[in-house]
Amino acid sequence: MITKRFLLTLILFAGISSLSIAQSATHKTDVNKDIDVVRVYEQVVKEGYGTPFIYKKLATAYYYKSEYDKAVTWFQKLFSEEKNTDPELATQYNQALKAVAATSSKNSLKDIF
Repeated sequence: MITKRFLLTLILFAGISSLSIAQSATHKTDVNKDIDVVRVYEQVVKEGYGTPFIYKKLATAYYYKSEYDKAVTWFQKLFSEEKNTDPELATQYNQALKAVAATSSKNSLKDIF
């Protein structure tokens, strides 16, 4: 009787172990999570292959990172290459300009005092 229990416990343990190993082996890693797209796009622009699509991606990426001075730079390059038809981009550009202006006025007040 003890050997049957032992054998049943051993089979159950082996089955559970093989299932857990099989589930952990199917985990796929996402390579795109490790790539900083902003750096890649900046390198592409530095090599001379800048397009309005890339400028738009860089501008919105910096806007959402709250790096408004860089966002304004890329928005200006984008709008110099093509006419803006997206109202959301215009809103982001205006807000970035306001943020840069507010930051520069704060810095000038710090210099005074």
